[in-house]
Amino acid sequence: MIRLHGLARMRVATDDRRSVMTETTVLAFAVVAFIGIATPGPTVLLALSNGSRFGVRRAVAGMCGAVLSDFVLIGAAALGLGALLAASESWFTAVKWIGVAYLAWLGVGLLRSRGSATAALDRASQPADAAVLALVARCFLVAATNPKGYLFFSAFLPQFIDPSKPQVAQYAILAVVFAAIDFVVMFSYAGLGSRAAKFFRSAASIWLDRLCGGALLALAGTMAFYRRVAN
Repeated sequence: MIRLHGLARMRVATDDRRSVMTETTVLAFAVVAFIGIATPGPTVLLALSNGSRFGVRRAVAGMCGAVLSDFVLIGAAALGLGALLAASESWFTAVKWIGVAYLAWLGVGLLRSRGSATAALDRASQPADAAVLALVARCFLVAATNPKGYLFFSAFLPQFIDPSKPQVAQYAILAVVFAAIDFVVMFSYAGLGSRAAKFFRSAASIWLDRLCGGALLALAGTMAFYRRVAN
């Protein structure tokens, strides 16, 4: 009986060593990821604006685009694209200015928006495939054209990767955890924007659009002055 218990403990220990990623590692990653995501960035600001203009239900489309970008960015980091951008000034500059132009375009659009939350919320219940796809593409491109995202994941994710274990599975776990947290945070911001619009009606939508538009322009300006760190 003692021998059987000893064998059982040895088997559990072996299984723990063979596990792709420990719970402690995943928890530590989730905490750090939440802190980073909760700090308002482009996709979070768009979720806030979309929630105020279209309601949470329609804003989910934009969240799906942002979540898709999470998988793309993490996949690109796993394949070494972040290292390529860090090593190549020309590629980094090209991606950076595409991102700057797109963020500035979105920011100006929100600043020029006239709000009208009542009409927007009324349209939220009507099917509009083109509008839904536009929200998905908008939030996806905001993240996908930001070179800082590729560099961030390339530097951040390896801290939680065990090179002695299958790396594809580890990157997949981290991607799912990050995307789930990102969705929850964006959903919360969209709900905040929707509640503000319902309470204050069009005035809230206008000022939220202006706030988000100004913030996106500020982020575009910050990205314009961002420089690649030479190796």
